[in-house]
Amino acid sequence: MSANPFHTLNRFFLAAGRSGRFHSLPALADAGFPRLGRLPVSLRIILESLLRNLDGRRITEADVRRLASWQPRAERTDEIPFVVARIVLQDFTGVPLLCDLAAMRDVARRFGKNPRVVEPRVPVDLVVDHSVQVDHYREGDALDLNMRLEFGRNAERYRFIKWGMQAFDTFRVVPPGIGIVHQVNLEYLARGVIHDDDLYYPDTLVGTDSHTTMINALGVVGWGVGGIEAEAGMLGQPVYILTPDVVGVHLAGRLREGVTATDLVLAVTEMLRKARVVGKFVEFFGDGAASLTLPDRATLANMAPEYGATMGFFPPDEVTAAYLAATGRSDEEVDTFVRYYQAQGLFGMPRTGEIDYSAQLELDLASVVPSVAGPGRPQDRIALPALKNRFAQLLAAPAGEGGYGKPADHGDAAAPLADGTRLTHGDVLIAAITSCTNTSNPGVMLAAGLLAQKAVARGLRVAPHIKTSLAPGSRVVTDYLGKAGLIEPLEALGFRVVAYGCTTCIGNAGPLAPELEGVVTGHDLICASVLSGNRNFEARIHPAIKANFLMSPPLVVAFALAGRVGIDLDTEPLGTGSDGRPVFLRDIWPSQEEVGAAIASATRPETYRRLYADFATGNPLWNAIATSTGHSYGWDTSTYIAEPPFFDDFGMTPAPIPSIRGARALAIFGDSVTTDHISPAGSIKASSPAGRWLQAHGVTPDEFNSYGSRRGHHEVMMRGTFANVRIRNLMLPPDQDGRPVEGGLTLAQPGGALKTIFDAAMDYVAAGTPTVIFAGDEYGTGSSRDWAAKGTRLLGVKAVVAKSFERIHRSNLVGMGVLPLQFAAGSDATSLGIRGDEVFDLSGLEAGIAPRQSVTLKIRRPDGATREIPLLLRIDTPVEVDYYRNGGILPYVLRSLLEN
Repeated sequence: MSANPFHTLNRFFLAAGRSGRFHSLPALADAGFPRLGRLPVSLRIILESLLRNLDGRRITEADVRRLASWQPRAERTDEIPFVVARIVLQDFTGVPLLCDLAAMRDVARRFGKNPRVVEPRVPVDLVVDHSVQVDHYREGDALDLNMRLEFGRNAERYRFIKWGMQAFDTFRVVPPGIGIVHQVNLEYLARGVIHDDDLYYPDTLVGTDSHTTMINALGVVGWGVGGIEAEAGMLGQPVYILTPDVVGVHLAGRLREGVTATDLVLAVTEMLRKARVVGKFVEFFGDGAASLTLPDRATLANMAPEYGATMGFFPPDEVTAAYLAATGRSDEEVDTFVRYYQAQGLFGMPRTGEIDYSAQLELDLASVVPSVAGPGRPQDRIALPALKNRFAQLLAAPAGEGGYGKPADHGDAAAPLADGTRLTHGDVLIAAITSCTNTSNPGVMLAAGLLAQKAVARGLRVAPHIKTSLAPGSRVVTDYLGKAGLIEPLEALGFRVVAYGCTTCIGNAGPLAPELEGVVTGHDLICASVLSGNRNFEARIHPAIKANFLMSPPLVVAFALAGRVGIDLDTEPLGTGSDGRPVFLRDIWPSQEEVGAAIASATRPETYRRLYADFATGNPLWNAIATSTGHSYGWDTSTYIAEPPFFDDFGMTPAPIPSIRGARALAIFGDSVTTDHISPAGSIKASSPAGRWLQAHGVTPDEFNSYGSRRGHHEVMMRGTFANVRIRNLMLPPDQDGRPVEGGLTLAQPGGALKTIFDAAMDYVAAGTPTVIFAGDEYGTGSSRDWAAKGTRLLGVKAVVAKSFERIHRSNLVGMGVLPLQFAAGSDATSLGIRGDEVFDLSGLEAGIAPRQSVTLKIRRPDGATREIPLLLRIDTPVEVDYYRNGGILPYVLRSLLEN
């Protein structure tokens, strides 16, 4: 029971004459915070959590007063201890999290404690969605074949997950074949308002996937964190964040005919990246926001990581309540949701001037045009008519300028396949309707089906060499597409249901036909993928495909029909119809009226209730997985699951803070290095350090699976760190053609021998030499991938020095005991002349650590010259200082558990 010093514990009326207790924000306003009603809605929801969990220890009266007195443009120095109501996981991050928890139980037993002292304090849901791969796609039984392969590859992991189900009391699992975590969360897991007995409070969460923000569309405060931070939250530790700026985005007008929610989110992503909203809350408001459907809002909220924000939040309103009802929540739940938020003064879309924001941006929805984004970043939006010329520019541009360095006249680049097909630059090889960003949205999914229906009626077909797939984010999608009569035309174009999971968007596109891949790589063709996903980073979709474009599901179908991205769909036909006449995109694009009619006839609450009622029935592959029992795990010999090494030297007294002297540069990177670059999720090359290790342990290349599936084993993952085939270490000179060298390589010092980053790192560790990573802007963009920090730590890296960091990765580095350091404005490794053959000493931490303090890096060059430069310590809050002093967040939490 929390304290109630502000006298906010009141009652509100429910249906049928009942009432419930709640911590009233209007009562807090009356207690001396008269401007509370002008705070952004998202901050007021967090404030309720502070009131409810106020205990004088984790959360104090001062914490409440500081947040209740939030000023929109104040300097941000205070941290918020946010206790969330629940936590969601996906399996790529959930398995290593379970490994850590199991290892912590072993440590508890070693110290004479009950292993069950390590037990989640809040409900945890793990959705298995990241493992399935598109091996089969045009066969009639592709879904069944892919699931069988999934279970065969991942049986060890699934046994371990099942052990976790029985070992931890509040740990639930949504098994494979149900859907994508964020769509399942939106359609089923989220309740809007939660209650313990008669105490009601908002649904809030963090998730171990950056796109957890999709739930912000429901008025639920939540965001993505690394697995290590989620573990701390599970074990009773508040999720600490620096008090944020909140950017209000005023949406006005309406979307035009032919413009989709995907076009809107690509425009918003471009706009907000330019506005530099990294680490800030974004809150949408205004009549335009109110006009958006809940699925359209979810599309915008989902891509908050792509525009850099912590959240992309929509306040709860009538649209939210209608969606909860339409997706099968009970009448009582929906009524409680409305009454609760009305009682809090939080129900309804804010209008201009009602909220004080740190900054306000404007977007007229009528200005949004059909677009795609690519070929390597989600924020690089291209208006649809401009794609042809833009791709031609990229082909000719030098690699150092983001291009492909192909001759301006590349007409001889065409290469033949055995069937006579000639491949050339810009040809589409993968076309995937994928990702919860879009498959959660009936509007764009039905539009894809209607476009396919019209295309088939006109006699259009997709070339057989294009790998087409449809991977819905839940079984509901297949149900409403079937009811609308749109499954058959999609299948006729090759878009069969292949899985209920992330598939192509996470990097599980599966293999191309060997002949096809051989021609692409042998002729160095710049071929393309088109997908309705949220990320298109280098080598993420497929190692052989270098141009990847994000777009709406109907545009995925359209580009599959066209067969190439070097086309102006406004003026050039998709193909020739059965009547011999050209068929243009405008001829088959469905109208808003047609889409609206399909939605009305195809979506029913009973469908959601039926499909989410029972996960076990009809899931024989999952039911057949046997597992061990007990509160501690047995750590059988495995190349998938191993006891992590992070607690090998654990003691109740933290080790001294390591000094960084005589350090070497392990790598120097440029801008926009993503967590995919740092810790890939996709395929494992046989010649890579991880591939060699697996083969040495009896695993053949055809059984490698993916890096993501092997995150439960540190020996694979540390070898996979910086192993992305497209990563470019600027320490390496260009190749003989003047192009940057790609792959996880470095020059070991002294001497400059060419080695893999892993091999060089292990040599440095053996010699007792600390290492440093240098990088440019936006280091760690992308997934909330804690192995990007864990792997960095295991390679012996003591600090990462970058021009700027993405929010989650910076936090993860601190959580693993790696120092994030930031260059002073206007300087970077290039301007300082850092080549990688220097020796580095870090000073300024000897007398103690304070958040965001200045430190000094001394650079000692081979010729004896020295230079000292100031750096900003990006340990941002007092609790992060404690984490770092303890060697990371997990040792910090474990010591607290064992002491208490």
